[in-house]
Amino acid sequence: MSTRKHTALPKAQILIEALPWLTRHNGRVVVVKFGGNAMVDEELKAAFAQDVVFLRQAGLKPVVVHGGGPQISSALDRHGIVSEFKAGLRVTTDEAMDVVRMVLAGQVQRELVGLLNQHGPLAVGLTGEDAHTISAVRHRPLIEGEPVDIGRVGEITAIDTGAIEALLADGRIPVISSIARGQDDGHVYNVNADTAAAALAAALGAETLMVLTDVEGLYEDWPHSDEVISRLTASQLERLLPELSSGMVPKMEGCLHAVRNGVTTARVIDGRVQHSILLEIFTDEGIGTMVVPDEQQGEAE
Repeated sequence: MSTRKHTALPKAQILIEALPWLTRHNGRVVVVKFGGNAMVDEELKAAFAQDVVFLRQAGLKPVVVHGGGPQISSALDRHGIVSEFKAGLRVTTDEAMDVVRMVLAGQVQRELVGLLNQHGPLAVGLTGEDAHTISAVRHRPLIEGEPVDIGRVGEITAIDTGAIEALLADGRIPVISSIARGQDDGHVYNVNADTAAAALAAALGAETLMVLTDVEGLYEDWPHSDEVISRLTASQLERLLPELSSGMVPKMEGCLHAVRNGVTTARVIDGRVQHSILLEIFTDEGIGTMVVPDEQQGEAE
């Protein structure tokens, strides 16, 4: 009996430590951008699904947004379509867009919905096309000052949260692929999943945006130091943006957009760590980098 008491006590302490966080987040929307290594490693995928279901069972309202860069690249290879990048974005021809749509909605999303639904009839897959959830126009990035056509890459113009809100009200977990409907041309567009997650978090009035990455967070002085900045304000982040590596820019711009548009905190966390979502939301030692709105600077975490 005494052994049993001894082994159960740490579990009770962990649950008690989570209590203030559970209370604070209860009933609130949490948008999680699923990406990086967590998308391709089987154990990390399973742990991610457990975390999201845990959030739901703990009284939060998780919404999952995903892209699928690695899966898209290998599918394009299989179809003999060359991947070309301009201004850090994948040039997406009409032919490539068919493959992107098939991979995101038919492969990545299906797998994620399946993993979540091992725990009950919870997850429902959508793309931004469904119920006008995400609308976009053709994005023409500037290269040397000139706008360049990179095909079916979209810039988000509007979010309609109706379908997501209905699913959340029904206790479901929406899983959203980062494809948008063309606002004015009947096409579909590939949109950056970090940007889509941030736009959805703002439109849903989420408590938190969490972006899974393959790094520990935002580094203080990379590559000279691997000290992670654990917390910074929107203004501090804005000053840092020009110095960031290209892969981190859409993630940190997304965090900035979220906290400037009503989201309480935005966090970049290491998706290579099993259960990183639970560690970040429910423990005193959060991992990763948290961005807060400017006026929160003086407040305690």
